[in-house]
Amino acid sequence: MDRRVIALPLEPGLICLKGLSPKRLRFEIEYGLERGTTANSFLFEAGLNADGKPVPPVLVHPPGASFAEPYLEQLAALVSPDAALKVVVGHVNPNRVALLQQLAARWPQLMLVASNTGARLLEELWSQRKPAAPGSDTAPEPPLPPLPAIDVIKQEVSRPLSHGHVLRLIPVPTPRWPGGLVAFEETSGLLMSGKFFAAHLCSEAFAESNRSSSEEDRRYFYDCLMAPMARQVEAVVERFEALDIRTIAPGHGPAIAQSWRSLLADYRRWGEASSRSDLSVALLFASAYGNTAAIADGLAQGVARTGVRVESINCEFSEPEQLLGAIRSCDALLIGSPTLGGHAPTPIVSALGTVLAEGDRSKPVGVFGSFGWSGEALDLLETKLRDGGFTLAFEPIKVKFSPDAATLKTIEETGTALGRELLSQHRRAQKRQATGGLAESKSNPAILALGRVVGSLCVLTARKGSGDASLSGALVASWVSQASFSPPGFTVAIAKDRAAESLLHIGDRCCLNVLASGRESALMKQFLQPFAPGADRFAGLEVEASPAGQPILPEALAWLDAEVKSRMECGDHWLIYAQASAGGVLDAAATTAVHQRRSGAHY
Repeated sequence: MDRRVIALPLEPGLICLKGLSPKRLRFEIEYGLERGTTANSFLFEAGLNADGKPVPPVLVHPPGASFAEPYLEQLAALVSPDAALKVVVGHVNPNRVALLQQLAARWPQLMLVASNTGARLLEELWSQRKPAAPGSDTAPEPPLPPLPAIDVIKQEVSRPLSHGHVLRLIPVPTPRWPGGLVAFEETSGLLMSGKFFAAHLCSEAFAESNRSSSEEDRRYFYDCLMAPMARQVEAVVERFEALDIRTIAPGHGPAIAQSWRSLLADYRRWGEASSRSDLSVALLFASAYGNTAAIADGLAQGVARTGVRVESINCEFSEPEQLLGAIRSCDALLIGSPTLGGHAPTPIVSALGTVLAEGDRSKPVGVFGSFGWSGEALDLLETKLRDGGFTLAFEPIKVKFSPDAATLKTIEETGTALGRELLSQHRRAQKRQATGGLAESKSNPAILALGRVVGSLCVLTARKGSGDASLSGALVASWVSQASFSPPGFTVAIAKDRAAESLLHIGDRCCLNVLASGRESALMKQFLQPFAPGADRFAGLEVEASPAGQPILPEALAWLDAEVKSRMECGDHWLIYAQASAGGVLDAAATTAVHQRRSGAHY
């Protein structure tokens, strides 16, 4: 196995159990950087509290079943099977419940600690099994251990533990994790934040070496999972700011000991950027096994790339007023559902009724979801919405079981296409390009002067992964400049809503194809055309491979094989710096194609 668990003593009576996976665990969108992950949990040993009373061992934020074997082995070496182990469940999903069931089998006196909503989810999921394939002849599964007693945390509470530790438990419900519960150790200032401030990055060290070592990973995690619920996340961050924090230890990735104040500020800043949009998409969903939620994450990520705000609502735990407000105020609505026993879950059926009664027929809707052996729920949603006079923004997204990497990429691009269309409609309605600042007037002298800054015409290509998991992309780039002599490097500015942008993170490789003057038209026509989500950008072209396997266009003047070394956010673009490791001139007699512009308000 390439997954293992190590024990890191933090202070007397407190141990971090750190699950390490150098490879991505699943194809959920938040693992897209493919830097592995860690699963961080914390064990407070048994002993006497400050009043001299015995307290049992307390385990905070155990991982999912992906780490079960090495995790249980480590835990068994630290906790006696006769111990009345208490387990704080930070968030609840089927993968987490699967490990809790194994804990309950090994520690018969186990007690779970969960928020009010978390307890409800545990009760619903404990005896739930994935349905067998129709007609399959599978052996009956062994009986499950009974659901342990649950200590329900309805509001913030502090509990004294051994070695003078005091554990404060804080419910933090969000649409994505309605059963959210974080833990704060008051004497050491250690915030065990669960999903908040997390990053999927495999590292044996307890804490990051410096802020920049994981900054991109934390931003990527935020964009994937936090941005669609920015308002709720901001409220949680406000609560955290009132704590006497000294270290933040999230459920994934290294802890933050030195720059946690900057990270809180980053979360606020990132949330403010999305809240400024005049347009919003309401994302309504329910998810039995997490697969429909993974599709929702991909759509939200794609929409957010365009700057359109996403409001994520878990229909199983939302208030009717919140649901109604989102339906009435949004500019587009997406609704997703699993199929359970041939039906949509009751909360989705109820939400659909509200959409049919209160929704604006002039606004586009989208249907998405996952299924096991049938997809009746998605057929129901599609039929009811079409018959109700709504226009579908895209063909319903129907995924059997879990989406793979290529499917997730297509889902992202579907969300981006929707966001672009909403922006286009908004601009046409306003009869102006609402970009703010100097660009409010295309005749502004500064904007006209900015347009005189020219760059070479290039096609930036990228390929990532191999086999069925291979992803590729390309875009026309004209904001290109050499950036360094030694090592040789260049910068490229890439709009945030470009599909290839997700393939250009630190450590990814790409190829800069410099176009030749006089014969750039064919390649520009190929790569400037509107592509359907998931379409092959290289269809019909002869493409060669660089030494690192990146696409070279033979019609180009020259090419540079490079690795992305850094990224900087620049308004509506990302500026990437890449170092070249190989290259070549394909036509020494040709000259470089240059992009001449009359205004700096557009390409």
